[in-house]
Formats: sequence, C-alpha cells, structure tokens
Amino acid sequence: MLDNKTILITGAGGLIGRTVVKACLAQNARVIASDLDLSKLEHLLLQDGIDTQHHKLQLTTLDLQQADSIFAILNQYQPDGAVNCSYPRNKDYGKHFFEVSLQSFNDNVSLNLGSAFLFMQQCAAYFKQQPREFSLVNLSSVYGVVAPRFDIYNNTAMTMPVEYAAIKSALIHLSKYAAAYIADSRFRVNLVSPGGISDKQPESFLQAYRTNTLGKGMLDAADITGAIMFLLSDHARFTNGQNIVVDDGFTLGG
Repeated sequence: MLDNKTILITGAGGLIGRTVVKACLAQNARVIASDLDLSKLEHLLLQDGIDTQHHKLQLTTLDLQQADSIFAILNQYQPDGAVNCSYPRNKDYGKHFFEVSLQSFNDNVSLNLGSAFLFMQQCAAYFKQQPREFSLVNLSSVYGVVAPRFDIYNNTAMTMPVEYAAIKSALIHLSKYAAAYIADSRFRVNLVSPGGISDKQPESFLQAYRTNTLGKGMLDAADITGAIMFLLSDHARFTNGQNIVVDDGFTLGG
C-alpha cells in the first residue's frame, strides 16, 4: 500500500510507534523513525524484532517542542506522510481528578496538545512550500469521543486521566481545523482513535474492559495499524478531517 512513499513516524519508540514502524516497513515504505533518545529508540526497535539496519529504515532524533527541528527534518527527508505517535507528559501525569493541580494540567496540555499543534503547523508549512500529496495521521482515542467509563477502573489504582480526555478530544477538532484551513485535497489530516491498548494492565481491569466490547477486549497495538496504513495510502486520497474509531464496539454503548 505504501510503495515509493516515505513516512515520518514521531514517538517511534512507543508501543504504538514501534508497531507502526513495523507495519510501514511491511507495506514497503521508506520509514523515518524519530524520537527524543536515539539509543533508546534503537534498543526498543531491536527488542521488538525490527532490523534497525533495514535499508528502508532511518533512525533520527526529533524534539516536537522545536519548530525549526520539525521543519528541518521534513525538508531533509521530504516525506509523503507522517504518523504522530508521540505522547509527551510530565512526572505528575495520571493522577486522579482531585489530585491534579492546575499547573500540572496546563503543563501536560501544553506538552502534548501543544506539540501536536506544532507538528501539524510545520507539516502544513512544509506542504505550502512544496505542494504535493501529504497525509498526516494523528492518534486520538475513544476517550476523545465518549466520556470515560470509570467503573472499569474499580479495584485498581488506575484512572482515566483528565488531561488525556482534554488532549484527545481537542486533537480531533484541531486536526479538522488544520485540514479545513489548508483547504487543499492534497494535504490530508486524519485520525485513528483506538480503544484501550493491552500493556500489562491488571487482570481485573482487562476483564471489566472486555465486557464493554464485542469480545476482543483490550486491543493489541497491531490491531490499529490497518486503519493507519489506509489513511497513509492513496486509497484514502480524498478522505480528510476524519476520525476512524477502532475499538471493537467500546463506543457503541455511549
């Protein structure tokens, strides 16, 4: 699906990022895998069985808080598309609602939504400089679409962070904003909103979550790559400003 395409992946060292790297390589794309820490990125990719010496894979550092760095990497590699898999956050991220300070809330929104905005802005600026087909895929969440189901967190220390809900819902509208602002069918901004991704959560949570789906329960990261590959490909040439929810029916109940 991605023959002759170059795809930039940010946050490539994350659980979803590594899976997207693998999927893009399988679809014959040239992949630019970026993250803050190059040695850690290489280690994590190797751990996932990805050949870091693959002739179509390039590893690089990228700070999504720096507009010049983003624009430079876009000009250097001239990608046909990008997937933003990054999720920057501070050390206080994930506290329960009444424990979240305003400073921490603002900090996480600034770090995460702010960097997503900057990346979209710079991708758009790159497109305006070199107008040719470009597909940007952002990752939102079911919790950017529906209210949290707090009951599934009962009997665990987990919660659904309030910052996450604010960031992911805003990201959906921000993506639509960017697509509408550029107003050129060659520049596409779409989203994939996954349900929960399995990552060693407590068994009680996994069971409670599964009862809200059609049978799969928590998804594997690989379960969402098909939608991402579609949006990056020419099959989605006139799909713009859309949010594809991949959740095994989690949002059907609300």
